[in-house]
Amino acid sequence: MPAARPHRGATINSQSSRFALPERAADGDWLDQCESIDGAPPPLRTTVTVERARSIITRNQSPDIGFDRSINPYRGCEHGCIYCFARPSHAYHDLSPGLDFESRLFAKPDAPDLLRKELAKPGYTVAPIAFGTNTDPYQPIESEWRITRGCLEVLAETRHPLTITTKSDRVLGDIDLIARMASDQLVSVALSITSLDPRIAMTLEPRAPAPHRRLAAVRALTAAGVPTYVSIAPVIPAITDHEIEHILEAAAEAGAKAAFFIPVRLPWEVAPLFKAWLEAHFPDRAGKVMATIAALRDGRENNPGFFTRMRGSGPWADLLRTRFTIACRKHGLDQKRIALRTDLFRPPSGPQGELF
Repeated sequence: MPAARPHRGATINSQSSRFALPERAADGDWLDQCESIDGAPPPLRTTVTVERARSIITRNQSPDIGFDRSINPYRGCEHGCIYCFARPSHAYHDLSPGLDFESRLFAKPDAPDLLRKELAKPGYTVAPIAFGTNTDPYQPIESEWRITRGCLEVLAETRHPLTITTKSDRVLGDIDLIARMASDQLVSVALSITSLDPRIAMTLEPRAPAPHRRLAAVRALTAAGVPTYVSIAPVIPAITDHEIEHILEAAAEAGAKAAFFIPVRLPWEVAPLFKAWLEAHFPDRAGKVMATIAALRDGRENNPGFFTRMRGSGPWADLLRTRFTIACRKHGLDQKRIALRTDLFRPPSGPQGELF
């Protein structure tokens, strides 16, 4: 079993996928000889490729998702969360959902201009646009590329509603825009906190900000008048499930309005990556974790059925929901999420309109 790489989530970079792409296997004999002469390989560096997208708003009709449109400024995510359900999307680029997903990234610098064009189309109907539904809009490269910031500037200008889900306190870099939009009920933010234990967080989400920094972001956003929620997504049996009550207590103390959770999902190539990660970091309980996940997913590693995929099923899922519901009620986190306004939208003016 490959050893864990420092500051990375996946332990392997297998190319095997449902697209039957060719396996790219390293020459083990050569690597052994190379390491004996040159020492251990250098840290895996992150690279960013520019993607020239033709559109930026992604639509979906999934009945168990509370939004019908989203924006993802980046493909791949440097946070390296081992459980990320977006990992399989890298196979579309003939790249591995493993280490490639967290080190070979794509950025869409034209996103703000594309967004402006799409919002200006005749007949455009307004509904909240979700950020952070696939990869994190505030992953480390946002500090340099600032594509999320550019999109938020367009949405602030047009008074268009949006939601943000992130694991990063980098969201505070845009608090000027977010707070202003929140005053008009145009934005809400969800901070994802899966563990309060720095050691567990470091292996689960190796390049995401530490849990205490995310809680600090909840406090800062709440103080600025931004409706802020906490997401415990995912809950991993025998790894993080014992922390549900503690996370909710900390979220309430930080000022969160409400919370939600999702049991761990292992679609497509995520399952073998997750199992390899378990063997590297938690070999003492790997079998127990996978057995419990199977109990949550109708005896499978993953159940993709609508509604079931977000909730799980069976006694384990019922137990998690009961514990979560009781803790939310105890800490006042059972409030309904606010409805964002759609009536303030004003389409972006084109060059001709700016003359008047």
